[in-house]
Amino acid sequence: MAAPPAGNRWIPAYIGIGSNLDDPVGQVRRAIVALGALPGTRLVVASRLYRNPPLDHSDQPEFVNAVAGLLTRLEAPALLAGLLAIETSQGRRRDPATHWGPRTLDLDLLAYGERTVAEPGLMVPHPGVARRNFVLLPLHEIAPGLWLPGLGPVAALVRGVAGHGPLYPVADRS
Repeated sequence: MAAPPAGNRWIPAYIGIGSNLDDPVGQVRRAIVALGALPGTRLVVASRLYRNPPLDHSDQPEFVNAVAGLLTRLEAPALLAGLLAIETSQGRRRDPATHWGPRTLDLDLLAYGERTVAEPGLMVPHPGVARRNFVLLPLHEIAPGLWLPGLGPVAALVRGVAGHGPLYPVADRS
């Protein structure tokens, strides 16, 4: 994938990862590896994996979620294109009718440096980040000092969602 670079500067980016189909633990682990293989990108850190119930539609399997921290030279739209390619390679088929439904893999660009991005199909920071414990708790695990533009520090945001439903670490079986 040829992509326009963000220049010679490395930009920190954080990616939310979720799956509830076709071996969710394996899907999330494969996605973490694939993130590090994106061109002009280095995987720096990944959170533990967490199990949690679906956000709104309880008639589906529970999710496995994590957050990965990257350094990238890709511009935000090119990074998003890479995320979508990873989703597709791991069996994700987007269907607007089942937007909140089960999925093999969901990758969300949560933060991209200190930048805000508002383009068709791309909003950074991710619009749901401040309301989702399955995003904020793993993000806080790897980047407690992170400041999300327009939202504030992750450490303060996480206190507002700490009690929003169960979140269980996945036992490491490796």
